[in-house]
Amino acid sequence: MVRLIMNREEFAYDCISLVKAFYPKEKILLHQEEACDVVIVLDRDDHELRMRVSDHGRLAEGKRPLPMQDDMTELAWKRELRMIHKDLIYEILSELLHTELPWGTLTGVRPTKLPYQWYEEGATQEEAVSRLRTDYRVSEEKACTAAQIAMTERELFSGISVSDEISVYIGIPFCPTTCLYCSFTSYPVEEYRNVMESYLDCLFREIQATAEMAAGKRITAIYVGGGTPTSLSAEQLRRLIDTIQSNFPMDQVREFTVEAGRPDSLTPEKLTVLKKMGVGRISINPQTMKQETLDLIGRRHTVEDIRRAFAWAREAGHDNINMDLILGLPGENADDVSETLRQIGILAPESVTVHTLALKRASRLVREIDRYEDLTPTDTVESLRRSVAFAREHGYRPYYLYRQKNMAENLENVGYARPGREGLYNILIMEEMQTILACGAGATSKFVYPAQNRIERADNVKSIRDYLERIDEMIERKRRMPLA
Repeated sequence: MVRLIMNREEFAYDCISLVKAFYPKEKILLHQEEACDVVIVLDRDDHELRMRVSDHGRLAEGKRPLPMQDDMTELAWKRELRMIHKDLIYEILSELLHTELPWGTLTGVRPTKLPYQWYEEGATQEEAVSRLRTDYRVSEEKACTAAQIAMTERELFSGISVSDEISVYIGIPFCPTTCLYCSFTSYPVEEYRNVMESYLDCLFREIQATAEMAAGKRITAIYVGGGTPTSLSAEQLRRLIDTIQSNFPMDQVREFTVEAGRPDSLTPEKLTVLKKMGVGRISINPQTMKQETLDLIGRRHTVEDIRRAFAWAREAGHDNINMDLILGLPGENADDVSETLRQIGILAPESVTVHTLALKRASRLVREIDRYEDLTPTDTVESLRRSVAFAREHGYRPYYLYRQKNMAENLENVGYARPGREGLYNILIMEEMQTILACGAGATSKFVYPAQNRIERADNVKSIRDYLERIDEMIERKRRMPLA
């Protein structure tokens, strides 16, 4: 365990996140009086920030002068203070532990937000890379990636007035099984089949009410996710899409995506329904093409099932298919990832999203971690390097990127696509560019108010039973939030 002591706590969250990046396997305690092998003290007065570290008997310390508050606005002063705290922590811990973090002092989930903002202010891509390297200690590779992706995002949205449009998320919280690493709102189909019709009835009510709230707004993207939406029957999918199309002005929708997700939830009939009813983009997500890993993580389908589902999708006419992969799965190494990439290359989807495993507290993997200690993944950094080479070789370019807490090797998730096949919704939800109205159990609506630089959220309850009983409350929560 690591004990962090701060005499002023304005930036405790940022400091804890950065310390955790240096000590990924340790619990970080703030001020708690417990014996720890590592103790970090941050002491600040009005003029100076001081830091002392004791790590298993090794000692290190440093200090930084603080800017005068009179010389800048309150917001700018706090931003500068935060950067000084994080930079001092990085400098001392990187020297003490002989470790450099690929993302430097950046601890947020959206590294591309900074270069995107700088481009809006007139910066060049080279200047964005330089600022990431100098101000935030980001590695050259990651800085170039973030700057490139931010530039791609600006290109994609150059003809879209995101502030005058909104997007819609619709959640189907059912899955064939719950995967080992999953922390999303997800309920096994076999256990919840008897409530699926009641769920859809409430969801359709929420969709209708949401469309009324969005009247007069153009819809950038509609995204049906989960869970696994194709856990629904073909007839239920047809009714769901018909409800969406009956309530929203589909002639103005720029992108309509349905996660087809799990191959064990797919049939030729379902894929035909999606295509004939106007769904433009789907995901078929293997996560890995190693059968032993699929069995371990609870996917309950075979590698051949993945290939078969993909072939069905092509036969149904789907020409914009994404495939998700996860690096850092239990027991996998870089060669396993290379074999997965090779097989994905043969299928040739239009886009590939490469996730690095994040250990979420709500996942079975974390709750039962002792069972999987002998299956620690190896070579995750090398696996990511090979995925980058694969994308380049097969004509994919990176178009969105985000990070999460407790990611393997402090890495990132990257979406790659062939030009013109990028998923707009993926960028919008990550970069928080526009309001996204969300329907369904566990869904979160984000109301973006650019003029006030403010975001408000309206969360739906996660429990299916609560959702059914409180659907009017879920609708009213959104109604109380005005659109910008």
